[in-house]
Order: sequence, then structure tokens, then C-alpha cells
Amino acid sequence: MTRLSVNINKIATLRNARGGKVPDVVQVAVDCQRFGAQGITVHPRPDERHIRRLDVYDLKPVITTEFNIEGYPTSDFLDLVMAVQADQVTLVPDAPGQLTSDHGWDTRRHLSLLQEVVGRLREAGIRTSLFVDPDPEMVEYAAMTGTHRIELYTEPYAAGFPEDPERAVAPFRVAALKARDLGLGLNAGHDLSLVNLRFLKTAIPFLEEVSIGHALVADALYYGLEETIRRYLACLTE
Repeated sequence: MTRLSVNINKIATLRNARGGKVPDVVQVAVDCQRFGAQGITVHPRPDERHIRRLDVYDLKPVITTEFNIEGYPTSDFLDLVMAVQADQVTLVPDAPGQLTSDHGWDTRRHLSLLQEVVGRLREAGIRTSLFVDPDPEMVEYAAMTGTHRIELYTEPYAAGFPEDPERAVAPFRVAALKARDLGLGLNAGHDLSLVNLRFLKTAIPFLEEVSIGHALVADALYYGLEETIRRYLACLTE
């Protein structure tokens, strides 16, 4: 079964827009797990415009599934994820002020950096995943870093899906097979939704985990959080 990790950044964005503690990101994480999600994802950025460092510490005690923390490997970020002992750290090549992740690592160019960071996280007993584009060469160099998994950046798939689903998923299937051949675990994320998730899962049945935030939170405005999570889980199991 492909696991669903709910990214709760947008819950924090809504809270921060007004101040205070409404909505409560800790309670939402508890509820997501109660409703069936198998993980919680956060991406604390340097400007704390959504998830804050304090949120990460507050969330850790209530995570009963898997705590996946995304971010660029600054020294502050690495100190944070090791202090809370994240279950998985997903390394992304985001610039400090970047609105959202929009590309994967050039794993060839940044091989030395990633080897060093992955090595540190491995020593701390933390599973690592590298955010990569669906490029077999990038997957191959990702394997050289020693990472446990990769996460395929799926925005191009989501963008191409309405016009031609088979064409949109083709490079992702190739990259996924390459990852499997190299012994890498496989995650996916970015712009996945109720519209395109089932097709991706069918095309790549050995997908281990998807991380979904923006679309899931938007859908929850209409369906409610419990029903929304049920629908996403159905896409991954039916």
C-alpha cells in the first residue's frame, strides 16, 4: 500500500494570516492520523511564513505514524530535524525565499554536498529522501549519495495530466523503474490531487509514499477533513 502523508503547511498559513492558534496545527495533525493518514509532513522555511520551528517541536510528541520534515539542508535545519529525531527528512533544493518547491536536485552537481548531509542523517538514524525530477541520470546520482529514497517532483505530471495522462506519466514511470533497479525507495509529491492521484498509483504500483498538502486542504473546505482523507486513501488502495 502507498502511504499518505498529509502536508499541513497550509493549515499553518491560515493560522498565521490571523495570528493566534486557530486553526491548531497540532490538533489537525492528530485528526489527520485519526482519520487514516499514515504520516504528517511539514516544511519549515527560514522566514516561518507557515510552519514555524516551534511547531516542529510541538508536533513531535503527537506524531504516532511518521514525521516527515522537508527542507534545504542548512545547519539550522539539520540541527532541528536531528533534535526532534524526524522519521524521514526530505531534502529539497529550495532557495530561502522560494514560494514553493519547483524543481528537483541536480544530484550530479551537488553530489558531494548531498553525500555529506545524507551521511550525517544516516548516522543519526534518520531515513532520507531526495527531491528529484523524473530524470534517470538524476536518480542514478541520487543513489550515489547513499539516500534511502527519492521523492519524484510531480508538478510536470499534474500539469500534463488533463491533456494526455499517459504521456504525462511516462517519464515518471521510467524514473521510478530506475530507482527500483538501484534499490531506492520511492516517494512522490507536488500538485497531486483527487484528479490525478489514482492514475499515478496505477502507473507506479510500487510507490511507497505520497506527500499531499495544498490540494488536500483545499478539498477539505468542501468535503471536510475526514471525508477528504478517506477519498485520497481510496485513490491509493482501490
